[in-house]
Amino acid sequence: MTTCPQGHPSGTDDYCDVCGAQLAGAAVAPSPSAAAPAPAAQAGPPGEDCPVCQTPRAGQFCEVCGHDYSGTAPARVAVTGARWEAVTGADRAYYDQVIAQNGPDAHTIAFPPYCPERSFALAGEQVRIGRRSRTRGSDPEIDLSGPPEDPGVSHLHAVLLAQGNDSWALVDPGSANGTRVNGKPVTVNVPVPVGAGDRIHLGAWTVITLREGTP
Repeated sequence: MTTCPQGHPSGTDDYCDVCGAQLAGAAVAPSPSAAAPAPAAQAGPPGEDCPVCQTPRAGQFCEVCGHDYSGTAPARVAVTGARWEAVTGADRAYYDQVIAQNGPDAHTIAFPPYCPERSFALAGEQVRIGRRSRTRGSDPEIDLSGPPEDPGVSHLHAVLLAQGNDSWALVDPGSANGTRVNGKPVTVNVPVPVGAGDRIHLGAWTVITLREGTP
């Protein structure tokens, strides 16, 4: 028989079975706050880099892009901007094909004797292609108003749309003379996937080549 600090006789030797007071020598259970801390995220082998952005591994998740080394990778986001460029120029072979079709204005269109290449960085969700016009309020990101100016290019001829897999799609919203991608006609309002090396023809002689790299 044990007596608790309050003077009650107790039949147990850890806590008083009358008032519940702790008796001398009773083991104290650790509180939840004293539990052992969770182990830190395990770093990868020395020299291991993230397969997505090449950042040295410091834990289960990449500190830069969030790649999960356990095998569940986050969805990629379209990366646009300085990585892509559109290079414009004049294509004599395409001009000859257009003139051979003998359109109503074919006899008034001359191939430019000099047309320097120009580079336009692709940035944002959409990049408009056309000719600037203050009266129409048209100010496309890829401005083909020249000089030299291709009279067959509409003020809003086509639009490049950024995709979610680091690529682009081309849409012709209804240009007057149509658009071709790698020689094939583009159906109005039907997106066409485009990427590095693809050639977009429009107007009487304009060609746009997409390139991946810093403009």
